[in-house]
Amino acid sequence: RLSALAAVKEQISATSCVGVDGTTSTCGGSPKPPSSIPSYLLSIRGGGLDEDYYDEYDEDSDYDFDDDDFAFDEDDMEAAEDDFGEGGISERLLAAYEKTPPFTKAYLTASAAVAALGYLTNGNQFPAIFLLDWKSVLTKMQIWRPFTAFLNIGPFGLGYAMTAQFVWTYMATLERMNHSHPYDFWLMIFFGCASMVAGYSFLKIPPTFLGHNLSTFLVYVWSRYHEGLEVNMFELFTARAEMLPWLFLAQTFLLEGVFPTLDLLGILFGHIYHHLWTTNALKAPKFIINWYNGDSASGKAIKEKYKRISSDFEMEGQ
Repeated sequence: RLSALAAVKEQISATSCVGVDGTTSTCGGSPKPPSSIPSYLLSIRGGGLDEDYYDEYDEDSDYDFDDDDFAFDEDDMEAAEDDFGEGGISERLLAAYEKTPPFTKAYLTASAAVAALGYLTNGNQFPAIFLLDWKSVLTKMQIWRPFTAFLNIGPFGLGYAMTAQFVWTYMATLERMNHSHPYDFWLMIFFGCASMVAGYSFLKIPPTFLGHNLSTFLVYVWSRYHEGLEVNMFELFTARAEMLPWLFLAQTFLLEGVFPTLDLLGILFGHIYHHLWTTNALKAPKFIINWYNGDSASGKAIKEKYKRISSDFEMEGQ
């Protein structure tokens, strides 16, 4: 089809044109618009056609096109369905979800489930039974609250989708980096969560969106792992990776109009973790390492999930 179009273009460019004075000249030699300005911008309406256009191509015209040159075959139709059909989008999303590392997948799945529960039963607000409340933890033994509070990354909506994508990007990347020793990643998550719970309680700061603040902790740790890397910011400009958490902190201040205290604490705890980790002052407990590398059924099941990630790295290295 491309060769047919090229042949037609060549034939049209060689056609004689009649000038105003009655002389003939070659159309191909006529000047063209500058290449930097698309031709459709030079017309009043890019989608409109001059009435004389149809008169030039009558039944006796030399420019008879073969329908086969521009017809779609089955392969083209299948490719179009894959690219633009609903099935193609859903399949890509499902494939991305399936390739998500186990901890990140479990975290985002649980967060979406609880957010959906709040949307259906609590006016799109995070269910109070899952929020952090030390009185309920100590007097009613609701020990899940310090953990489930981190599932709160906001109510359902555009903000939730953006934050979930943000968490998925950096949490999944850090988990993949530790695919051969995931207990180090688990330690990082535990340190970040424990630091925030203790810090917010000590400073008497209401822990509203702990999941959002956990993402700030994650992006700071990620930025320290990738110092010097150029990062594309919303297709607007590039910045070095170590500047990324500070740019998002400024974004919170500008868009929400509040001083980003919680984001600053996330950066602070991320810096403390990175210092302790690089100086070998913080290491995964031996009993966790032995459990993961042991013969227990649960340890083997989790190890099998991480083997899939390891095989992906091996395939990329070949």
